[in-house]
Amino acid sequence: MTTRTDYHTNTTDEFLVKAHGYLADGDLLQASEKGWGAAAQMVQAVAESHGWRHQTHRDLFPTLNRLAEGRANEELHRLFHSANALHQNFCEGLMPPEAVEAGLGAVEQLVDRLRSYLP
Repeated sequence: MTTRTDYHTNTTDEFLVKAHGYLADGDLLQASEKGWGAAAQMVQAVAESHGWRHQTHRDLFPTLNRLAEGRANEELHRLFHSANALHQNFCEGLMPPEAVEAGLGAVEQLVDRLRSYLP
């Protein structure tokens, strides 16, 4: 049986693969949104595993604050803000390919760090 935490972590992995595929195809908007989606799904996975609220976009930030506070890890904030910039790029389309690629790298680092918060 798949749990909601498993659903979110599996979706994270799927979105990362798709993000890199879109980047390779030159579709920067979709690469950006899948990168953001991967980050958001992993935050939701961690929140779900701890029984924390995570139903809305707004809920992601307090979850991240809780995680960063617990380990005094400001790097989580920096990585998450890079992911959020990808979401903004999906709406505005201002980032060049190199910036989207760097943003996806930050998302991968964020996802790796957040996996350590899963039980």
